[in-house]
Amino acid sequence: MIGVDCYRGKTVAVFGLARSGISSALALAAGGAEVLGWDDKAPARQAAEAAGVRIVDLNGIDWQGVAALVLSPGVPLTHPAPHPFVLKARDARSEIIGDVELFFRAVRGSEAGRNARIVCITGTNGKSTTTALTGHMLQQLGFDAEVGGNIGKPVLDLAPPTATRAYVLELSSFQIDLTPSLHPDVAVLLNVTPDHLDRHGTMENYAAVKARIFSRQGRGDHAVIGVDDDWCARIATRLSAQGDVSVLPVSVGRVLGRGVHVIDGVLYDATGATSRKVLDLRTLSHLPGAHNWQNLAVAYAAVKPLVRDAGTIAATMPSFPGLEHRIETVGMLKGVRFVNDSKATNADAAARALACFEGIHWIAGGKAKEGGIESLEPFHPRIRRAYLIGAAMDSFATTLAGRIESFKAGTLAVAMREAYGDAKAAGGGVVLLSPACASFDQFRDFEDRGEAFKKIFRMIAEEEKA
Repeated sequence: MIGVDCYRGKTVAVFGLARSGISSALALAAGGAEVLGWDDKAPARQAAEAAGVRIVDLNGIDWQGVAALVLSPGVPLTHPAPHPFVLKARDARSEIIGDVELFFRAVRGSEAGRNARIVCITGTNGKSTTTALTGHMLQQLGFDAEVGGNIGKPVLDLAPPTATRAYVLELSSFQIDLTPSLHPDVAVLLNVTPDHLDRHGTMENYAAVKARIFSRQGRGDHAVIGVDDDWCARIATRLSAQGDVSVLPVSVGRVLGRGVHVIDGVLYDATGATSRKVLDLRTLSHLPGAHNWQNLAVAYAAVKPLVRDAGTIAATMPSFPGLEHRIETVGMLKGVRFVNDSKATNADAAARALACFEGIHWIAGGKAKEGGIESLEPFHPRIRRAYLIGAAMDSFATTLAGRIESFKAGTLAVAMREAYGDAKAAGGGVVLLSPACASFDQFRDFEDRGEAFKKIFRMIAEEEKA
């Protein structure tokens, strides 16, 4: 645990007691703060209390005595409307921050943490894979690297800073919104496509929050930006014009005069006087598709400023196993490949999986995002049939009507069995769970949905043996 002592002797409210909330409450208490923890859900309160968090109903407190409100990233800060506790904290002039802000204050405020290297990674899609990959690469290169944030461990559950430690953090837009002191040595923005507009209001607001990952950077810092979408290209142009931070653009499919790019699956480093071939990414069969090429190229660019010899980086890539729930092959049955892409919670993420396969029996649906699945029409020739689940089932069926055949399965179990039967009858194919939706209508989160997919696969496999 990283102790947080910047609120020693002060009262801090923590609202939202999932993993990061409990972590924040315990870290603040360890640093001498009086912590008032609350969650609207009774099971969350019970779990937090069992972990040692003091539970106090924030509806009945005097906010004038609260120095800060540590907010769960899932609680609305601005759109569609601020949560009532946010309004009360603002009225009382209490700071409104998140656990990542506590991390930066604790690490950068300590003697040991001043020299720790911090890499922060954001983007609409690919940030979890890129974060895990960057951490893996640094560990393989001998760094004492810790990985967390929006992936894996909450940031305050990571090991305390040392002069030789590197932190690799995945940050969502919600976390960036709550981190005014955000200042990584290497800041990464993969891409910006429509997502979370219910929380940010407009694409302009969403892109502006993502760009804030660079706002405190200056000379000696590095900004790595995927420039294949218009939003990121504009951000890169603006940062380059300012001239303070070293900007390293990354592209897949376009040769850059300066930067890192991938052409026909081959990674090139064009940051020096000449363009140098780094690695044929097509040899990494466990990381298929152009989206993974972007992840690999961006991770390479993020690690490059931290090592003396960039030539050593490529050797760390083949040993990365890939990310669970992201185009994860679960197994084969009777010539049918089962692929768990539960992490595809929007259409752009699903497009990356659909681009990797042919003969797809596609399981989609859940809590739909704005825009639905209209943008996936170019991938329809790859899809044999769609199997629809969750709250988006009827709307997705309407979207697909007259384009590709669909089946209203309702649940994941029904969808998988129907898809497997169809694929087996066709002599093979791919049963792909790539929902293009959030999971909260039927599952706790995308991990829960992915685990359910794997459990049902095992059940079907056992039935085939009988």
